[in-house]
Amino acid sequence: MKPRVYITRTIPQETLTRIKEVCDVKIWDEEDVPVPYEVLEKEITEVEGLYSLLTDKIDQALLEKAKNLKVISNMAVGFNNIDLAAASQKGMMVTNTPGVLTETTADFTFALLLATARRMIEAANFLRQGKWKTWSPMLLTGQDIYEATLGIIGMGRIGEGVVKRAKGFDMRVLYYNRTRKPEAEEKFGAEYVAMDTLLRESDFVCVMTPYTPETTNLIGARELSLMKKTAILINTARGGIVNEEALYHALKQGELWAAGLDVFENEPVALDHPLLTLPNVVALPHIGSASEKTRTTMANLAAENLLTALAGKTPPNLVNRDVLER
Repeated sequence: MKPRVYITRTIPQETLTRIKEVCDVKIWDEEDVPVPYEVLEKEITEVEGLYSLLTDKIDQALLEKAKNLKVISNMAVGFNNIDLAAASQKGMMVTNTPGVLTETTADFTFALLLATARRMIEAANFLRQGKWKTWSPMLLTGQDIYEATLGIIGMGRIGEGVVKRAKGFDMRVLYYNRTRKPEAEEKFGAEYVAMDTLLRESDFVCVMTPYTPETTNLIGARELSLMKKTAILINTARGGIVNEEALYHALKQGELWAAGLDVFENEPVALDHPLLTLPNVVALPHIGSASEKTRTTMANLAAENLLTALAGKTPPNLVNRDVLER
């Protein structure tokens, strides 16, 4: 008898075919709508495998309803949507898809930095709205990137990818991380500094740290007040790391020049969110890893994790390794 699997969103056909070869599959196929919690409550009761996304809330109450669940394969690098402790307690493996989106997300982060600094979205809208009447010396002037100072908060693989791109613009690079990265300092000339120093000296601050209880509201009113009035904040990590109310007030009061945001505390972000009223905010719908190649690779890796676990083996990207001791 094939193991039963529930997939919470439409995935690439090649990935779906691979899973269907060995599993009995049900799928939530409304592509642009996350599976409702009450549907997931029903579907999780009998399945051995769950193929999930970051948009799926997999808490203790949900896991209590799962009678046979062996593995939760999250098609994402992050896994803060899953109650890891509850999963481990019930002997369920949790996996993620790290390493496959580094370069794509680094590309995107630097593109967002460029777009925000040079007011590209604002300028494109200006043209389309018929406001462009003549060339003017100070029309839609932005901030230079070349030889500016870049501050990276969270020097992981994606952070290092952004630094590689920054060096092509002869940027000075500062970074703050829980642990010092001598190899990044030697390879890229990055300077390790205290976070307050980074905030004071950087022209661009890129938030690249994972979302954890320790990083919730890591960038709040105090941190924003330390930044230059001409500085730009970029967040392609996770919503909730930057306090959105504090960011709005800093931007509104001219204490910060601009922000580029791909992530929000609540997603999708409400259309009446105060940040969306500001012309100096470039807001995008969490598309940091959204290239066809990368998303397909992520989907296939999530399938590999799922099928390996269902075969009774340790999947390559097991997050809660303590489950192996149970």
